[in-house]
This record gives sequence, C-alpha cells and structure tokens, in this order.
Amino acid sequence: MCRIGAIKSRHYVHPSQALLLMQSQQEGHDNSGFAMVMQDLGGIFEAYKHLPTLSLACTDTGLKIAEDLLHAKGFRRVYQWVPDTNRKPGLDIMAMPNYVFQTFDYPEPYRTAEPKVKEELLVGTRLQLRAALEENETGFAYSFWPDVITLKEIGDPRDIGTFFNLWKADDNFTAKVITAQCRQNTNYAIVRYAAHPFFLQGYTALANGENTFYQKNKEFQQSLNRGYIGFESDSQCFLYTLHYLHRELGWPLSYYKHVITPLPFEDVVKREDQQQLLAMRQSLAHLEINGPNTIIGVLPDNTLFTCCDAKKLRPVVVGRDADTVVISSEACGINEVLPDRNWETDIYPNEREIVVIDDTLEVQRWKQ
Repeated sequence: MCRIGAIKSRHYVHPSQALLLMQSQQEGHDNSGFAMVMQDLGGIFEAYKHLPTLSLACTDTGLKIAEDLLHAKGFRRVYQWVPDTNRKPGLDIMAMPNYVFQTFDYPEPYRTAEPKVKEELLVGTRLQLRAALEENETGFAYSFWPDVITLKEIGDPRDIGTFFNLWKADDNFTAKVITAQCRQNTNYAIVRYAAHPFFLQGYTALANGENTFYQKNKEFQQSLNRGYIGFESDSQCFLYTLHYLHRELGWPLSYYKHVITPLPFEDVVKREDQQQLLAMRQSLAHLEINGPNTIIGVLPDNTLFTCCDAKKLRPVVVGRDADTVVISSEACGINEVLPDRNWETDIYPNEREIVVIDDTLEVQRWKQ
C-alpha cells in the first residue's frame, strides 16, 4: 500500500517535514522510492514564481540534450540550482549523475502572449524533452512549470533524504504546498515516472490504492489531450481526469467526485441536478474508477483536496493547527508534523465527500 501525504501552510515549509510525514508510515515499505511536488515556492525560487522551472534528473548526455533543445526553442536560463548531494557509500538509492533545477525566461515571441498560449508551449516543450531523453534513459523531465519543483527517486526514503541533504531544514528550499508519496505502485515496473505525485499544467494528484478501471480510463484518456501519456501507474488516470474536467471542460471541482465515483441511479433521480448528473455519467462513463483508493489533489490556485473511493476502502485523515493543514494516509504521519494540534478536530473523510482546503486554510467538506 502506498503512503501519501500533503502539507499546506500559511508559511513556507521545508521538505524535511514531508519526509517526517512519510517516515512513520513505512512499515512494510519496499524501498521503491520517495517523490514530492513543491508548489508556491519560497527561498531561492521565490523571486522566480512567474517563470517556468525545469525539474530534471539526467546523465551528462541528457543534460546537453535538454539544454540544446531549450536553447533552440529560444528559452533563456535565468537561474539554476544544483542540489549539493551526499554520495556516501551504502545509501540505498539509484541515483542519477545530475539533478538540475533550471528557471527560464520565455522565448521572445511568447513573453507577451496570453497565459494559455504560454501554458501550451510549456507542455509541448516538456513532452519534447521527455521524448528526447527517453532513448537510453538519459534523463527524466518531471515538470516544466512556473512555481513548481518535482523530485522523484528510487530507494529508501531515509537515504534519499540524506542524499539530497533534506533532513536539516533551512530557508533556501521551501514551499507552502508539498505533496509526497512513499512506495510506488508495485503492480507495474518500478520506474521514476511511475512515482506519485503526478503533475500536469498546475494540477497535481497522488493516490493510495489501485484503480481497477485503469484500462478503460487509459483508452479513453489517450484521445483527449496530448499531455495524457505514460500511464506508468494506474493512479496516473486520477490526474488526467482532474485536469480534463477542471481545465479542459471548465467544470467546478465538486463534479470530480461525481465523475470518478458516480452516485447510484436511485439517488441521482432524487436530485435537482439529475439531468446534468445523468448526462455526465453517460458521456464520461469511461472516467469512472473502481477499487480501493484515496486521492489527494492540488489545483493551479494551490487549492488542496482529498477524496476516497465509493466504499472507503483506504484510510485518510486531515489534521490542522492555526497555520498548517496536513493530509495523510495514516494519522501517525500527522502526529509527526503537528504533534500539538487538537486531535479532536481531525477529519476522517467519508466515501461521499471531498474535503477542500483553500488559501485561507479554511477546511470545507463538500457532500457529493
């Protein structure tokens, strides 16, 4: 079973907190990795929120391929951070030679373009980078987006934290929203792209469990958007459905739950919006999911949410204090990050709701 978690705070948070969130949940952990997405960045990246940052793990050859491609497209590098790694012997990590986080200014013709034009440019460029680096696995381009950093690695999460010097907190590498996962979906090959969280155009999703409707989700999604690729994990479908409904169709987040876990017909016909729900169920039936799972997601405006499968077969808990909200697949994870919170206010989401946290840290419970 995967372990997942998320932290959203009024203040900038160091990823050591995400490691603590995961650490207590690792019983039975098979060392298939640790991954995280940091959004609403602070520290050394705070001044570059408006510009895209490339999160890249690669060989020397891969670095040259990526830099040549970006240069040819007209991107101009304005900042680069290369983490100081600890390559001491004995660490359980399948490390790449280079980890590079580069921030770029847009090509000249795009600098005054509409936001959606820039966003399509970034998606197309990341897909080109991925394709160019796939041969001989010379690199992995995890994200190329403003105000976002992605880190994925295979190995023991404790050793991964040691390798990247993440156990000691500082003010240089921080964010207000961090999502993280331990243990990849072992139904499929253990590859870096398969590690949650998954990210696309400002949307993030990660899951604890499995999606037994993966094949029909995949076959339908492949025709919807050029960014819906890979499918290294059945949980990747959760991200693509979220992106499709909220960005491509422009629907409110509340409809996400109605698509992935539709209400029974006998309940739908009693509602005022029955026509909309029935049409949705008919047209998007191939996006329904099944199986035990809990989903955590982040929207482009940094709204954080969580929801469960229709039978509540995977655990999730939401805890908070005055400045921070934490979502975890197990309460022990929240205990590590917020030991002094009022535990009586913890929320255990049920099978027919979405729990949503906005930028004021208000926690809302939306009944399906």
